[in-house]
Amino acid sequence: MRTQFFSVLALTLGCLSQVQAEVAVQPDFQQDQFTGKWYSIALGSNARWFKDKKQVMKMCTTVVVTTEDGDLDVTSTYPKLNECETRKSLFVRTEQPGRFLYTSPRSGNHHDVRVVETNYDEYALLYAKEQNMKKLTMVTLYGRSKELSPELREKFTQLALAEGLGNEDILFLPSTGKWENWEREPDRPQVSSSRDCHVGFIMGSPASCLLGQRAAIHKQFSGPFPLVP
Repeated sequence: MRTQFFSVLALTLGCLSQVQAEVAVQPDFQQDQFTGKWYSIALGSNARWFKDKKQVMKMCTTVVVTTEDGDLDVTSTYPKLNECETRKSLFVRTEQPGRFLYTSPRSGNHHDVRVVETNYDEYALLYAKEQNMKKLTMVTLYGRSKELSPELREKFTQLALAEGLGNEDILFLPSTGKWENWEREPDRPQVSSSRDCHVGFIMGSPASCLLGQRAAIHKQFSGPFPLVP
């Protein structure tokens, strides 16, 4: 069954590579060092939902763990009204370390997700491309801490511009305060949902959050990154 899946995966990624310039993947990618908690620092995308919602997007946290099959299970936490909501995404590993396939459970669209560059203990640059005629692109900057150096922020900007995004497509996410370090308290409700959540592409990743929005989250985003690590 898994062999059949990878045959489809290879075809999917092959089609993706034909319509885009090859984007590098972190050499000698070490998945065990990539797991853990991340903060969403910045996001760049040409998606319509991003243009419409970026003025209310905030920094969020995402926890990445390796599954028994060697894939990445990504859990993102973000504030929604007075609750803390979590969303999960699955990044399926490919034969190339650092490259994953994300399939939207809502739309069924496939996304080629790549860890372009990381030093594991400070920052990670992720790239994702959706396989459809819209040619949606997303670039995300994650940090182990909430603050990254100007040099790393500039590195993210240059990657986004190199992938065809404009300065108007780039957002450095403002902090949300206590929500980024949220730990469940006995009297605080938690809402858990498996619905598609994309705020910051890839990890799915996504990479940002919406505050005080009652609209259904899964109608506001359409990419592979959940609310950031």
